[in-house]
Amino acid sequence: MSAYWLSDAAATDALGARLARTRPAHAVMHLRGDLGAGKSTLARALLRALGVTGAIRSPTYTLVERYPLPAGGEAWHLDLYRIGDAGELEFLGLDGDEAVLWLIEWPERGAAALPPADLIVHLAVERQGRRVRLEPLSEVGVAWAAACSATGPFAGGS
Repeated sequence: MSAYWLSDAAATDALGARLARTRPAHAVMHLRGDLGAGKSTLARALLRALGVTGAIRSPTYTLVERYPLPAGGEAWHLDLYRIGDAGELEFLGLDGDEAVLWLIEWPERGAAALPPADLIVHLAVERQGRRVRLEPLSEVGVAWAAACSATGPFAGGS
């Protein structure tokens, strides 16, 4: 498991860029952490580094935001904080093949209605920054976490 210390917003952006640079062709990332831990901030940084232009909105109220990626396919950013039951996801149309990257906040609320995670990103507020831990759960996740760790230091350290 890889762990990183993110001292500020620039370090969060750098980790998002690193995750984007090392992203597999198809992947599911679960973002875990308390409110305010930086899940949406990291997702936004990753999407921006993948070339998404324009507004990158938090899906807090819409539940899902879909972003076409310049390299093809779509990234789907989900925030499931406001759902009470995984059955509520049925109306979102999440069964399409166009998603090549899933970024899911509060995945435990979606349970079995979601694809299994390749990589879990655990975020926690610590002192003036954030502690991040990457937990791979599949072969794709193991390769992603290893590639992310192997790319050297970034702003904020590791």
